[in-house]
Amino acid sequence: MAYISNMTEGLKYDPAHFPTVIANDGSIGSIEQAKRWINENQAALKKELSCTGAILFRGFPVDSAETYDTFFNAFGYANFTYKESLSNAVRINHTEFVFTANEAPKHVEIYLHNEMAQTPIYPSIISLFCENAADQGGATAICRSDQMYQKLIKVAPEQTQKLEQLGIKYTTLMPADDKPESGQGRSWLGTLGVNNKTEAEAKLEKLGYSWEWLADGSLAAQSCKLDAIKTLDGGRKVFFNQIIAAYRGWKGALDDPSKAFCFGDGSPIGKEFLDHIVESSKQLAYELEWQDGDVAIVDNHLAMHGRMPYSGDRKRKVLVVLGR
Repeated sequence: MAYISNMTEGLKYDPAHFPTVIANDGSIGSIEQAKRWINENQAALKKELSCTGAILFRGFPVDSAETYDTFFNAFGYANFTYKESLSNAVRINHTEFVFTANEAPKHVEIYLHNEMAQTPIYPSIISLFCENAADQGGATAICRSDQMYQKLIKVAPEQTQKLEQLGIKYTTLMPADDKPESGQGRSWLGTLGVNNKTEAEAKLEKLGYSWEWLADGSLAAQSCKLDAIKTLDGGRKVFFNQIIAAYRGWKGALDDPSKAFCFGDGSPIGKEFLDHIVESSKQLAYELEWQDGDVAIVDNHLAMHGRMPYSGDRKRKVLVVLGR
């Protein structure tokens, strides 16, 4: 459940709160004032984030990609660029570090996931800025990854332990050309940051992937074994992966999950366990209803996120910055 703090005075550093909402009390009227305030309170804000997993900043003077860039950079995180990532979503850069959240059509739901957890290269921080809220819908769903682990270890202990022990491998289908209409439509050229097939194969080999070129020029690539449950500093265990997004959203995975992922030893992950995962996430998820100018900072290890479908004439515009 969200709560409102009076700027930083009300921060509780309590993991039971999710997300934290900090509303501008009117004392911050410019982006330079916001930058100074963040700098002065950086330690307290980061401590709060490490406890609750997500902070929403509401009513701050952020109204463009440029002011958002300034706002986020005040936190002092090292930037993680879209270009260097292995993200399979089509995005558009607005500044060097700020880009669109996803170019998928408004009717497409983007299911809960930890950002880029289907790859060995992922950010530790994800931030979102709502420049334009949708007329109807368009909330960003967020779900605590530690609470997901705690729930799953109770409802499906054997399969959860197996997932932790064996890890997971993902099979990603990358088209020959960008397909913005798909939530996973970035081409293999863009995803891998290469110019041709020879460079692509060299990159995949370096990453420890296996692959197959398909007749239409697309690429099916299976990742190396990756963690699906991680233990953070202090012993906090988190459900860190793209299982829900892949199972519910990747082509053919709902009927045959093995098309998208398997245990790290190559064995299939049963649909009964996957349905437990989806149902648990629905019980724990919180829908962040955007207002123009909102900025969210999410700890990628502590919280999954997704996008609900939306409608109306107003174009929803949410931008993203990633941090290390």
